[in-house]
Amino acid sequence: MRCPFCGGGDDRVVDSREGRDGEVIRRRRECVSCGRRFTSYETIEEIPYMVVKNDGRRESFDRKKLRGGLVKAVEKRPVAPAKLDAIVDEIETRLHDSEEREIATSQIGSVVMERLRELDKVAYVRFASVYRKFEDVDEFLHELKDLIGRAETKTSG
Repeated sequence: MRCPFCGGGDDRVVDSREGRDGEVIRRRRECVSCGRRFTSYETIEEIPYMVVKNDGRRESFDRKKLRGGLVKAVEKRPVAPAKLDAIVDEIETRLHDSEEREIATSQIGSVVMERLRELDKVAYVRFASVYRKFEDVDEFLHELKDLIGRAETKTSG
């Protein structure tokens, strides 16, 4: 840290205190060269997690946007909000645990689809219709048949 008065590069910390709810550390420093005191502030630099869209665009991960999509999928369904928060938390935890600072929307969509399939079949189909961009009724029916086939496999096996 350079002294703002003489430009000296050697100082000592006289006092340290937390500020702003522990998000900032305030340090009083004394320049060894000129003896004058000055204050510095330390903050943690947050590097945003990026979501890579199918077309290659990147945007910051937005927890609210993900939760909003889930809320639309479960609208008028008997699904507790805490269950949606758990899905969003799981995805956010995967981001934090990953070495990468980017995640593809396809990875997020796969986790959401998997969780919704377990949670509520109607919500799953609603989400799938938007996520997979069903173009016609045949694609929709194919997804329903796949869902029914999985349900029959679970009950018979």
